[in-house]
Amino acid sequence: MSGYSTIGGDVSGSVPAAAGADHVALQFQDSNLQTFPPTDARGKLTDTFSRPAEPEQFGWHGYFNLLSYRPYFNVDTSDVVQRVGDSLVPFKGDFVEKTATNPDMYGPFWICTTLIFVTAALGNFAAYLAHKTSSAGDTNWHYDINKVSWSAGLFYGYVGLLPLGLYFVLKYLGVATGLVQLWCLYGYSLFIFIPTSFLSVVPVEKFKWAVVAAAAGLSATFLALNLRTHIKTASERWFLIVCGCFVLQLGLGLLMKLYFFTVQFS
Repeated sequence: MSGYSTIGGDVSGSVPAAAGADHVALQFQDSNLQTFPPTDARGKLTDTFSRPAEPEQFGWHGYFNLLSYRPYFNVDTSDVVQRVGDSLVPFKGDFVEKTATNPDMYGPFWICTTLIFVTAALGNFAAYLAHKTSSAGDTNWHYDINKVSWSAGLFYGYVGLLPLGLYFVLKYLGVATGLVQLWCLYGYSLFIFIPTSFLSVVPVEKFKWAVVAAAAGLSATFLALNLRTHIKTASERWFLIVCGCFVLQLGLGLLMKLYFFTVQFS
């Protein structure tokens, strides 16, 4: 038989068939099967099972273990910028879907921290401008340091406790959600109040009310539409929950305006 070589009988093993002239070699495309879970171009995990564990998955003590939150602070700057931009366009309602596999707490933490010092400082500056342009401008003006502590309690408490309460309500109703995902949503919903604080320095009361009302409306809409998208098909009480969260978000904007940017002279 032509095309084959004769081998001795003392050789063990199998001999592959020789390739003929019309032989076509099969080539397989390179794959990432050796990498599990698969990653996208940026090296981020895309499989839902690669999502960092929620604190509750460590048991009740996971809520008080700082190590369980560490993966949520490992986020790219580009991701934070993108999510801030999404929070300023509230009518899409796809923020929860976009952050479902990789919610972060880095952005919400710095948004709240920035908002605390911005509202306290600019609130005092607005009071100073109003004082100087009033009939009491010749008297001494005093900085209100209590605005810092009140601001910290307001924003940290709102973003920390309200999503926690909502999480347990949704869990009671059988709606599958993550606590960190809710913290992420609420944190980014407050970003719009940062530029609003700068605009609220203008010593025109009607302008202040218009700016705060617009910001509170956009923030509440962003929050409500994303919550509706997430829980509408999972609970028959979704409308009451969404309306309650919407009203509370409006109340936060109202409280911010009344306490930090409303000047009352004695």
